[in-house]
Amino acid sequence: MAARSRLLISTESVGFVYTPVKFRRNGYGSIVTAEVTKKVLADGKLATLYTDLSNPTSNSIYMKIGYKPYCDSVMLNK
Repeated sequence: MAARSRLLISTESVGFVYTPVKFRRNGYGSIVTAEVTKKVLADGKLATLYTDLSNPTSNSIYMKIGYKPYCDSVMLNK
């Protein structure tokens, strides 16, 4: 599964990417993520995606789709 999120004027994020364990290693995550990304781009927006740098599997998938590393970010909690 994957969803469009952070809907801004010129960008949208692809997020909530998840494949249940029993369906992994079949390419489903790649297909869904690529299709959601295509829909964002077809709407004339820049597609962004946040990823966990410590997960080489997802990072490899995203780079094969065409995503490129842009920057690191941090989150502050109260």
